[in-house]
Amino acid sequence: MLESVVAEMWAVAQFGPPLEMTQAETMQTVQEDTWLNASFWANIALAGVSILLFVYMGRTVTDPRAQLIYVATILVPLVSISSYLGLVSGLTISFLEMPSGHALAGEEVLTMWGRYLTWTLSTPMILLALGLLAGTNLTKLFTIITADIAMCITGLAAALTTSSYALRWFWYLISCAFFLVVLYVLLVEWPRDAELAGTAEIFNLLKILTVIMWFGYPIFWALGSEGLAVLEVATTSWGYSGLDIVAKYIFAFLLLNWVRNNERTIAETSTTFRTETATPADD
Repeated sequence: MLESVVAEMWAVAQFGPPLEMTQAETMQTVQEDTWLNASFWANIALAGVSILLFVYMGRTVTDPRAQLIYVATILVPLVSISSYLGLVSGLTISFLEMPSGHALAGEEVLTMWGRYLTWTLSTPMILLALGLLAGTNLTKLFTIITADIAMCITGLAAALTTSSYALRWFWYLISCAFFLVVLYVLLVEWPRDAELAGTAEIFNLLKILTVIMWFGYPIFWALGSEGLAVLEVATTSWGYSGLDIVAKYIFAFLLLNWVRNNERTIAETSTTFRTETATPADD
């Protein structure tokens, strides 16, 4: 009996009591980790600057299709600044006990599940802007956006599953399968559309940038605390934040700057889009 009590006390001393932390306590934990906290505030600052810059850049754009590209793209930093405020405040962060088989099995690990909400809302806007730039049709646009949302949601499921280590990786593989659909449309279907629309040069640049950056997310998931736990939480967070900076803000600036200087091409793409997708009814 005494041995069991001593063993329990030793476990508590070693791992601490179960972490059922309040939001304020979670926020304090984030603030105490300077490296982790900085990964959030860097994006908040850059998102704020990006919003002001992009609104200023779009003030003279008049073509409806170009305006839609601007609206979709500006929504990306708007979603990001909201999401990162959720992370830094402890609202969208939780401590989850890792399942048996995980490198940190039995330990409470900080899980930044709010990032998945960001990606679920922001990455479809990126794809919408790219699809409009390429002059694609609604079927391809619907396919890639739904696959993208499914990719983010199944990634969230992988991060939140604590009942089975194997199921975490199964969710991860499902998410990667949806990612392959996104890659197919980006790399195979839309380049042909962009050639017809006359936007191939800028589209191919943004396509390469997007594909390279988006590959980084599943890699950091696999190496981070949610996967193999090779990287620490703060390092993983900076990995995600760095990818967000390039895949969102730099991407958005390149896209919107080109649209602003080539609005006539976008307007012609709009006409081409309606002509190609309109099919007369059979008599």
